[in-house]
Order: sequence, then structure tokens, then C-alpha cells
Amino acid sequence: MTTSEKLAIRDLLVITHPSSEESESDIYMRFMKSNKCYDIVPTSSKLVVFDTTLQVKKAFFALVANGVRAAPLWESKKQSFVGMLTITDFINILHRYYKSPMVQIYELEEHKIETWRELYLQETFKPLVNISPDASLFDAVYSLIRNKIHRLPVIDPVSGNALYILTHKRILKFLQLFVSEMPKPAFMKKNLDELGIGTYHSIAFIHPDTPIIKALNIFVDRRISALPVVDESGRVVDIYSKFDVINLAAEKTYNNLDITVTQALQHRSQYFEGVVKCSKLETLETIVDRIVKAEVHRLVVVNEADSIVGIISLSDILQALVLTPAGAKQKESETE
Repeated sequence: MTTSEKLAIRDLLVITHPSSEESESDIYMRFMKSNKCYDIVPTSSKLVVFDTTLQVKKAFFALVANGVRAAPLWESKKQSFVGMLTITDFINILHRYYKSPMVQIYELEEHKIETWRELYLQETFKPLVNISPDASLFDAVYSLIRNKIHRLPVIDPVSGNALYILTHKRILKFLQLFVSEMPKPAFMKKNLDELGIGTYHSIAFIHPDTPIIKALNIFVDRRISALPVVDESGRVVDIYSKFDVINLAAEKTYNNLDITVTQALQHRSQYFEGVVKCSKLETLETIVDRIVKAEVHRLVVVNEADSIVGIISLSDILQALVLTPAGAKQKESETE
């Protein structure tokens, strides 16, 4: 973003500054409504697109090779984008078809993307959720959380071209650039316990010796994106996320899912985000600053003994900053 663009947005913030503490509560919501999705699209970025006739295995290898987590799917017959291929698809294939280290996963080795979609989606098929570059960032946040997705393709309605993939992380980072220019809502000084932000019941976790196939089963059954790794004393020592699963494709070790989480994490790539923790007594302002600087997708909420208390995700934070002040319904769960 250029200096002139930043100045223009700063001028906009001056105009929209509220005159009372009550109206300050929705400052972030109004900021999001005053900026378009196009404003957040970088001048140069990598966008990988797959044709649905591509083999599933080659597609996942391509995700690894290009260092991306998802790709829009193009169907030549319809001449349009029909969906997204994500790491969740890779997990679902392994979860559904893995038998033992002695049995090759035929469906991963031979199926095309279109075959997998026909077999797996069947009655649950949903059209691709996307957004126009002219839509507001508020609409993008609302769409991400309402549809319980993590990636929102920005597609030009005129040309039909995919321009970018919006994520919670990208949107929150954009907002954080201008937070210092805005009045600070009173709720930013409240802690997580007071605000009730995050998930604090039935937190799924695994141990260092948990087999990978069991972790994948939990991802699918619980529809979550990461599992804290807890040692014998109950301390959080690591985290195994959906993104780590793609290393099974990178290492070509997906035919043996009986190995432990510890063994699998030995092959973790340089992109590891790390386990970033927080306390329920820390303020939302502190939490937002930490999650943006660390560039992670979630914080593990721990107590003084370093044991799990809860999880706070990027979608939890965007819900609190943008949607809750707008009166939008609280999200129910987080999936990819």
C-alpha cells in the first residue's frame, strides 16, 4: 500500500471518528465497511489454480512446492471456478481411505480432483463461496465467519478471474496497520475472561505419542484446525495443525500414519508458526497485538501451570472486533 493510500484512509478515519464512547465500540466495524476487498490485495502475490482434471496427488505436491495452503479449482466444462482444494481435503482423503502402512492409498494415488469431489461431496455439495473486489471488508469478514471457512477467493465478476485469496490473518493484519490512528474502544482494555472470547469447553488435545491417524480423525470429527500437544504433566509443549499434515505429502510418508506426532513433527518445515500462548487475564488489545506479530492462526490459553484452558482463534477475534459490535450473530464453530 502506498503512502498516499495510507493518508487517504487516515483522513477517512478522522472523518469517521465518533463523538462518544458508545459509538467508539463500532469503529472497527465502520472501518471495515469503508474499505474494499481490493484495498487489501497485494500488488504482487502468488495464486495457484488447479484444473479439476488434475490428479489429487499431483495437486497436493503442487501445494507443497508452491508453499500455499489452498487453491481455487477451475472446471473447464463450465468455464468457471467451482471450489477450493485445501489441506482439509488431503486430511479427509487420508481419514477415509487409510487402512495400514501395508496398503497403498489408491484414491490418493490415482484419483483426479473431480473424482474426489464427486465421491466425497455427493449430497453435501455447496457452490464456491467467493467475493467481489468491490465488496467491503466487513462483507468479507461476515462471509468468512458465517460460512465457517478460512479462505475467501476474490473473483472479478466481469472477467471471472481469481485475484487473491482473503484470510482472517490478512484482514486482521490490515486492520492492525491503522489501529493506532483510531479511537480505542473500551472493550479493548477488557480481558478475555470478561469478554468471554474463545473456546473453553471440551478442548481437543493430543500427546507426543499419539498416532498421526488418530490426530487426523480428531481433525475430521471435531472440525478443528489445530491440536495442542500436551505432555504427561499436562503442560502444552507443541501444537499439531492442519498445515503440518501437508508435510506428509512433502515427505511422501502418508502411507504410514501409525507414526507418532513427535516423529511426524521431526519433518516440520521452516514455516512452523510455533506455540503462542496467552492468559485469560490478558486484555484483548494485548491478544490482538500478539497474534498479529506472531503471524499465527490461534493462541493457546493456558493457566499458571502452563496447562490448557482454552483456544482463541483469528475468527474469534474478528468476531469480537467487527461483527459483535455490529450485532451479528456469534459464530458456532471453526472449520477450514
